[in-house]
Amino acid sequence: MAEKGSFVAVVDGKEITFEVLATFDNDETHKSYIIYTDNSTDEDGNVNVFASAYEKGTENVSLQDIETESEWKDVEAVLANIQEQLDQYAEEKK
Repeated sequence: MAEKGSFVAVVDGKEITFEVLATFDNDETHKSYIIYTDNSTDEDGNVNVFASAYEKGTENVSLQDIETESEWKDVEAVLANIQEQLDQYAEEKK
């Protein structure tokens, strides 16, 4: 599920490096999804995290909008799983 790494995208004319947090495929939608961050934070200090659909196996990744509530629920479930794993890791380190 999680292909770690990074990629560079041009946003508003600037090159930005994004870190890949997770990728997953959905058999129902037949789409692949990527969850990523630029490690910036919001006004509350939370790390900004983004999600998009994308086509696997292409040289240049083309990010696409997530279109349905069902797709967002799948992304949220993956994010919740990642958070749970991070919380468990933090507990084990205490």
